[in-house]
Amino acid sequence: MDHYLYGDAKNAWCSGFGKLGFGLMRLPRKDENTIDVEETKKMVDHFMAAGMHYFDTAWAYDGSEDAIRQALVERYPRDRFFLVDKLNARMAKDEAEAKDEINVSLKRAGVSYFDLYFLHAIQDGNIDFYNRYGLWDYAKQLKEEGRIRHIGFSFHGSPELLENLLDAHPEVELVQLQINYADWENPKVQSRANLAVCQKHHIPVTIMEPVKGGLLANPPKEIQDLLRQAEPDMSFASWAIRFAASQEGVVTVLSGMSSLEQMDNNLSYMKDFQPLNAQENDVILKARDILSKANQIACTGCHYCMPGCPVHMHIPDIFTAMNVYKMYGRLDKAKQEYRFAVNGSSLASQCLHCGQCEGACPQSLPIISYLEEAARTLE
Repeated sequence: MDHYLYGDAKNAWCSGFGKLGFGLMRLPRKDENTIDVEETKKMVDHFMAAGMHYFDTAWAYDGSEDAIRQALVERYPRDRFFLVDKLNARMAKDEAEAKDEINVSLKRAGVSYFDLYFLHAIQDGNIDFYNRYGLWDYAKQLKEEGRIRHIGFSFHGSPELLENLLDAHPEVELVQLQINYADWENPKVQSRANLAVCQKHHIPVTIMEPVKGGLLANPPKEIQDLLRQAEPDMSFASWAIRFAASQEGVVTVLSGMSSLEQMDNNLSYMKDFQPLNAQENDVILKARDILSKANQIACTGCHYCMPGCPVHMHIPDIFTAMNVYKMYGRLDKAKQEYRFAVNGSSLASQCLHCGQCEGACPQSLPIISYLEEAARTLE
């Protein structure tokens, strides 16, 4: 029995996923509003031919469920693939709309059940929606009714919250985590610590963002040189995905592939997956060390700066967006992250320069100056 099953027969249901999962959030597009279904069909065929079976979509992924109905569901027997979908309570206007999401998703995807159904993107700031709407019991009800086969959740919160959830909800059969070598010790993401919680509970894990939204497919030049020297023929993305897939307890690593080229590259090393060896792990440690010393805002994400802010600014999230630009040179990606950071909150340019945040910061960061830089760069 594979090590990720922890020797526990109750987890054997997830042993046939395939080590690579097809994340359906970034499907190829004809234009900004139209998914290229014909190209998606080709990708599905390559994926299935390689012996991979795990497809991951969500109610919140615009057009994804409809596209996968056409590219997969209507073209392959239902027992040939494993289809995952998700319920996002934060995006629903009320409990009734949240509970109706599965009906919408089943219709869009053209299936009578989902193999695995997630409560979507749980974190410390939105867990109240899932609790208040009774969605944990609702997931158990859906399983009893046969509309879903297995219960899980995707997670972006603290290890303390994850521990509490797994203690409180023994019905959970799988957790999806953000794991990549850049975020392994990131105090905001806490990849290593969250994975350790799942390992402690013997809960299988699938991984999202192994390439950190594409950033590790094009890392800083010093890391590119390091990786090329170690393995000239390996893509930068392959280092990141294999690192994630090599962790104990990990069943499947998702990749949000948007082209046949990306898919074929991923399949070239994931079809017959080999974990990182000792020498390769040493290379990743060096890459992580380079990232830790890179030009960046040294915010630890403690959030001490936020209570008392007169404009209720999400300062750590703004700094996370700025670091995408500082560390990776990706202005487009940094602006996208910034839009998420200020959604429903204040812009960096709306800082009143009161200084309460700087007085509260345990790192003694010049926060006002950094916010001015963020406003100039990202707005």
